[in-house]
Amino acid sequence: MTNYNRRQFLGVLGAGAVASTGLSQPASAQETPVVKMGNNYFDPIGLHVEPGTTVRFEIAAGAHSATAYENRIPSDASAFDSGTISSGEFEHTFEKPGTYDYYCIPHKSAGMVGRIVVGSRGGPAEDSPIPDGDVPESDAIVKQGAIAYGSSTGDDGNSDGGMMGPGMGSGPGMMNGRNDGWVGGLPFVGGALGVLGLVGGLLYWALGRGDAPSRRDQSAMETLQRRYARGEIDEEEFQKRRERLVEKQEN
Repeated sequence: MTNYNRRQFLGVLGAGAVASTGLSQPASAQETPVVKMGNNYFDPIGLHVEPGTTVRFEIAAGAHSATAYENRIPSDASAFDSGTISSGEFEHTFEKPGTYDYYCIPHKSAGMVGRIVVGSRGGPAEDSPIPDGDVPESDAIVKQGAIAYGSSTGDDGNSDGGMMGPGMGSGPGMMNGRNDGWVGGLPFVGGALGVLGLVGGLLYWALGRGDAPSRRDQSAMETLQRRYARGEIDEEEFQKRRERLVEKQEN
C-alpha cells in the first residue's frame, strides 16, 4: 500500500470513528431542544433529555417565564427562573436526573405549566399531581421523547389527540378536550321528552276509548227519540229499547 493510499485509508477510518461516536450519543445531548412559550402554553409540554442537556425557552407570543417549582424538582438540583420576558430566549442546563415541573409566572393561574424529565423519572414531582394545570405522565414523556401541546397520551404512552392545540384555550381540565356542560345533558333531556310524549299518547288513547261508547250510546238514544217522535215505533217499543240503552250505558 502506498503512503497516499495509507493516509487515505486512515482518514476514512478516522472519519468513521468520529461519525460513530456522534451517532452513539443521545440526540438530546447533541442538540439544543427548544420549548416555545406562547399564549398560555409551553410547547412541547413534556420533554425528555439526558443529563447535561441545555434546553432553550423561546418566546412565541406574549410575555412569559419559565420558572421551576422549587418543591417539584430533584432535591439536589438548582431551580431555574427566566423571569418574565416578552422577547428573546432563556437557556438552562439540566445536570441532575429526575422530573422537573415548571410554570409561567404571569399565567400560572391559567394552567400554563410544563414538565421535563432528565434521564429517568424521579423526585418530588412524582409524588403528587402538579397543582396548577395538567402535564403528561413522565413515562409517556420518556417513551416519546417530546409531547407537543395539543396532544394527550393514554396509559400506554400513545398519543390520542385529546388536548386542545396552542392558542385554543388553557387552564386545568382543558387537556382532555371534553365538554361536560349542557351538551352532555342533551341525551337526558331527549329521554325525558320521549317519556312525556309516550305518557301523553297513552292518556289520549285511553280517554278517547273511554268516551267512544258514551258518544255512540248518546247518538243511539237520540235516534230512538226521533223515531218515537215521528211515530215509527209505539210507546211500548220505545220504552223497551230505551231501557236496554240505559242498562248498556250503566255497564
